[in-house]
Amino acid sequence: MRIRKYDRDFTRRAFLEKSLKGVATAGILSPLWPEIARSGTIDKAYPEELLSIDLYTKGQIKPGDVITADNVEIVKDLLDPIAYRQVKEMGRRITIVETTTDVTKLFPHEYLEATLSNAGKAKFDANGNVVTDNGKPWIGGNPFPDAKTGEEAFYNLTLSWGRHDESVYAVRDWDISPSGSLSYQYDFVWAEQNTTGLVNKSSPYLAGEEDKLRYQAVWFTSPTDAKGTAFLNTWYYDQREFPDLLGYLPAFKRVRNFPTNQRFEPLVPGITIFLSDAWAAGDPMLTWGNYKVIGTKPHLGAVSGNWTGKTNPNWEREVHGGPNGQTFFEDYKELIPEVLVVEAEPIGYPRAPVGKKRVYIDVRNMMFVSYLTYDRRGEIWKSFEPAFSQYQDGDTAYMDGGHPLWSWTHVHSHDVQTNRMSRFVQAKQITGGFGPEYNIGPSVYDKYLTAQAIRRFGT
Repeated sequence: MRIRKYDRDFTRRAFLEKSLKGVATAGILSPLWPEIARSGTIDKAYPEELLSIDLYTKGQIKPGDVITADNVEIVKDLLDPIAYRQVKEMGRRITIVETTTDVTKLFPHEYLEATLSNAGKAKFDANGNVVTDNGKPWIGGNPFPDAKTGEEAFYNLTLSWGRHDESVYAVRDWDISPSGSLSYQYDFVWAEQNTTGLVNKSSPYLAGEEDKLRYQAVWFTSPTDAKGTAFLNTWYYDQREFPDLLGYLPAFKRVRNFPTNQRFEPLVPGITIFLSDAWAAGDPMLTWGNYKVIGTKPHLGAVSGNWTGKTNPNWEREVHGGPNGQTFFEDYKELIPEVLVVEAEPIGYPRAPVGKKRVYIDVRNMMFVSYLTYDRRGEIWKSFEPAFSQYQDGDTAYMDGGHPLWSWTHVHSHDVQTNRMSRFVQAKQITGGFGPEYNIGPSVYDKYLTAQAIRRFGT
């Protein structure tokens, strides 16, 4: 019989002690990021029982098992409240996979390299923005890989959403009614171009655009009554400033300015996605406040094994659950050894319907794995739950340069107060012939990210 040095009681005490002391440094047995920099793995930073769901649950759950209403109580402490409710009451199921210990599989290659090479170079200026030691905009990668505060953790999300210099996502969305039937189906394109913090260029800045953070656009290609609807955000580097928001509505046949703080409304009828939801950081960082780390804990997150390009040629997914068997995607979750649980409040939005958000952030790559919002009464309102993966399925891979692509694969956006679900995938191709594009250079700006571009797609 093998006697383990560390057991579940040890890790519970360790997390409790960190919470009581207000310590947010990642790692239990040793600091996480020095170990990642040395070996590229997390093996020596955590005890065995945080690297194995089998050990954590004392043999009750193992990789390959499926979490259902029959066994979800075993892992209730590893799920957010909405995910637990989905499994317990709505027929959702979750397949368990091995914990990822090789951190290179949790990042785009160049972004991880920039995170390691630029470690220790970030600081806050007098206004609360992130700058380098010499006071310039950030130069790439996570500015705070070992985030110790809520503000540091959120800047890792804010400064580079998709962690590529340029990203164009072809998105296929299904909106499920409370009765479990399909009420809407949309195809849309989401494009991002960072202007600072670039990791695939000779300079970390797009020339002449250092005062900005990114351009971002979304436009709908299907169905006919939504086709051409588009929005364009211009984000400023100063996170106290609201983005410029332009919209094109085909019915009016013109581009017009939208209220810059109109970020908590559905993009189109029937969908539960708000601009504010993007990457759990869809608003300027400093228009939210009262950031605080309310705890650290292990968690189940969909961060690997979620690209099924070999078995699903258009990268779509099988569905299940809900009244008609189509409310949830099949997805794969692993035991994440440690997440930061961070809360914040929308201080820049006096009429926002959101009272606070709670975000679960994987300390291995500082990406969110679950995001909840609460209304002004303090009642839980929505979950926005992503899945990520390297784009490798057996011997099939979708490449990002010389490495398999790392990106998001699908999202569940569930309004639990109305019980409406929007679920969407990053597809290989959608209506209009659009598909994914990454690190394609500044040509993405003229092609997708101007007022003329969104007008062109609408006509």
